[in-house]
Amino acid sequence: MTGPGEGKYVLKGAKVYIHEKGKSRARITHIDIEHPLLNAIIKPGEASYVQGKEGGCFIGLKKEMLARAEALLKKLKAKTENSDEKGEE
Repeated sequence: MTGPGEGKYVLKGAKVYIHEKGKSRARITHIDIEHPLLNAIIKPGEASYVQGKEGGCFIGLKKEMLARAEALLKKLKAKTENSDEKGEE
């Protein structure tokens, strides 16, 4: 599914770049996705799986990454629920 949907959370401020080979130390042309929370899920140096899909790509997570993603979601949901109860946005 592409676009917003139930169970999908926006990473506000995420930056996506096509990084050109030979520029800024890139050895090959690749895509960079940068956001501080991503390192809470995929640690620097860990490898994952990427597959293209309509409108973008899908990043598959290994078991350890899944556990970290689910723990992060739990924290984010609790924070959202707490701010909703206080009338914050």
